[in-house]
Amino acid sequence: MREKLDDLRSRRARALEAGPARAVERQHAKGKLLARERIDLLLDEGSFHELDMLARHRAHEAGLENRPYTDGVITGWGTIDGRKVFVFAQDFTVMGGALGEVFAEKLHKVMDLALATGAPIVGLNDGAGARIQEGVVSLDGYGGIFHRNVQASGVIPQISVILGPCAGGAVYSPAMTDFIFMVREKSHMFITGPDVVRTVTGEEVTLEELGGATSHGTKSGVAAFVADSEPEVLDDVKTLLSFLPSNNLESPPAFDSADDPDRGCPALASVLPDSPNVPYDMKSVITEVVDDGDFFEYHASWARSIVCGFARIGGRSVGVVGNQPAVLAGVLDIESSEKAARFVRTCDAFNIPLITFVDVPGFLPGVGQEHGGIIRHGAKLLYAYCEATVPRISVIVRKAYGGAYVVMDSKGVGSDLSFAWPSAEIAVMGSQGAVEILHRHELASAADPAGLRDRLASDYTDRLAHPYIAAERGFVDDVIEPPETRRKIAAGLRLLGSKQEEIAERKHGNVPL
Repeated sequence: MREKLDDLRSRRARALEAGPARAVERQHAKGKLLARERIDLLLDEGSFHELDMLARHRAHEAGLENRPYTDGVITGWGTIDGRKVFVFAQDFTVMGGALGEVFAEKLHKVMDLALATGAPIVGLNDGAGARIQEGVVSLDGYGGIFHRNVQASGVIPQISVILGPCAGGAVYSPAMTDFIFMVREKSHMFITGPDVVRTVTGEEVTLEELGGATSHGTKSGVAAFVADSEPEVLDDVKTLLSFLPSNNLESPPAFDSADDPDRGCPALASVLPDSPNVPYDMKSVITEVVDDGDFFEYHASWARSIVCGFARIGGRSVGVVGNQPAVLAGVLDIESSEKAARFVRTCDAFNIPLITFVDVPGFLPGVGQEHGGIIRHGAKLLYAYCEATVPRISVIVRKAYGGAYVVMDSKGVGSDLSFAWPSAEIAVMGSQGAVEILHRHELASAADPAGLRDRLASDYTDRLAHPYIAAERGFVDDVIEPPETRRKIAAGLRLLGSKQEEIAERKHGNVPL
């Protein structure tokens, strides 16, 4: 028995080692951590339970050097802040972290366990894609991963952290998860690399420009969160998980808060500029309303004309959506519609109430937007709100014009509670545009068209573009003073805590993709 125990300990010791010393040195020289170092940073100390430590590939018989234990991926479960989480970490020092048959089987097992036990799964990606020498077996392994991504979608949170290269078919599993995190100068995602792009299209592009964290965080919208270092990005993962439930059948975690949910927000009395055409930062409204001003922003650098993120009110998680007047006057365009739609659907999947702050002058006009499919993309946000069954509260801060007003969680699309500030302008369109249409003949023949236009616009605003017509009709539930906003939202969330909504029996809806 002693010999068998010694053999077991020897095998475990070898499995705990990373790849060859030179591979470890290269990894550290690039400023990158090893797979086990990453897991140690992510999970509570001493909580990790590893699965399939002694797994080895079956592609060819050779010495231990060519059949290393773990097969290039570390899998298992542990806890983050005491809550169960499953994790896998690709090990770039072992066969470049490339996926083969056994590697895929390990991922299939840990994903199946996460789904069966109702716990989040976090993937730490740092690998070279499919293992070429295993051919179609590797590709089939990816198919099994993709299938499980879809089965788990909306059931358990799936988080992908890109910590090195992620190329070709390997990018599609992260793309189907709920959130993607990347690290500047270290993470890269692309379907085809710079060399292939140069050969096929003649375009010259660097690795960082093509698929770096900055590109995916600002241009493509692939990365929801970007950090400067691996420890920072793993801390951000922990922060995100603190807002999310373990699965779709649970409520998000609640915390005791020293910030009184019924406190006033006096700063909101003066947050709006005197002129309705002057921009301001919607995040100043959001941080004033939420607990301790703590707002964890989602896609902070992409589609910036809308703001989305997680916060707490009264210690409970909420998802916040708000138009951003400081960027493109807060219009809805293709990218902002997609960003908000994805966020709304994610919150709805995981039982997180939605708070919407509205200041939207309309959809962005232009040939590019129309040909790019603004109708289809704007419909995604409309669909997401109409589909959502979580508690929904909207606050109309300033402009709420036309179809964009309807899309931004209006009463007509199912908002549970809708409030408006006295500054709200709710109308089919802005006063200047309305006057040009309604009084075009008078303006054409006027001696002073500019002066007449201003008078007519002022009259239009006084008669039609204010919140009291909507209040008379019940399209807003109350017109409130801005300092009351937090108290009203907190009371609404308490009211809606027992909300139940029947969902029509069907296979699934047909969201306008």
